[in-house]
Amino acid sequence: MLSESYTAVSTNRRKKFDGKKWLRVVGMLLVLLIIAFPFLWLIISSFKYEKDIISFPPRIFADEYTFENYIKVWTTIPLLDYIKNTVIFAGGTVITSVFFDSLAGYAFARMRFKGKSVLFYFVLLTMMIPFQVFMIPLFIQANFLGMLDTYAGLIIPRMTTAFGIFMMRSFFVTLPDSLEEAARIDGLGEFKIFLKIMLPLSKPTLLSLAIFTLMNSWNDLLYPLILTTSSKMRTLPAGLALFTGQNISFYGPVMAGTVISMLPLLIIYIFAQKYFVQGTAMSGMKE
Repeated sequence: MLSESYTAVSTNRRKKFDGKKWLRVVGMLLVLLIIAFPFLWLIISSFKYEKDIISFPPRIFADEYTFENYIKVWTTIPLLDYIKNTVIFAGGTVITSVFFDSLAGYAFARMRFKGKSVLFYFVLLTMMIPFQVFMIPLFIQANFLGMLDTYAGLIIPRMTTAFGIFMMRSFFVTLPDSLEEAARIDGLGEFKIFLKIMLPLSKPTLLSLAIFTLMNSWNDLLYPLILTTSSKMRTLPAGLALFTGQNISFYGPVMAGTVISMLPLLIIYIFAQKYFVQGTAMSGMKE
């Protein structure tokens, strides 16, 4: 009897083995390794000596490691000013863009006014225009208004985006009309309905939009490079790009600077990823 029971248990275990499941797990691990490999190479190389970085054939690991690259990038360029400028630029853009995009998205989704569809389609059309097309007119306009090399010149043109309006509208459309009807019966105006009812419900989508905007602003190179002229107003990507051009043979400090600029976004994304996924999923839901 014992041998028969043991045989039956072993047979059930073999039946429970799901080959497709393990194949998916192995496939996901391979994809994860492919995606993470450049970042791991960057982090490891930022601690290597220059001779190990440019050695051929290339090696992932080196015999010795050093902090000199981080010390050199910190002492060679005004990295603290670059970080401060990037925080102000990205933070100001996130706050203003999330607020105005949510306002516009609510108006397009819940309010009725003449020409709403035409205006919304026009907003969507602006997403098809690359920045390179209007960067020179933008530079001329900022120069005419005296906003070159200022925080206002960096933040104001980015106070709203077509993508943010589209994302917030996609969420507000899914909310039931009964929420507004009950609020209007209680005597709330349109702005109070938006501020007290709609905005709290859209928290996951707002956080997702904030992460998107933060990533785009933090990593943007061409836009701040055009609208800033002095080194003290450069952001991290623009400052590191100039540092690369001036010190093209020093790859170690450039990699160290890249790791420093990447860490804040990585930390934010790790702690906010559940809201990011939730907001992205909810923006596509239908009532």
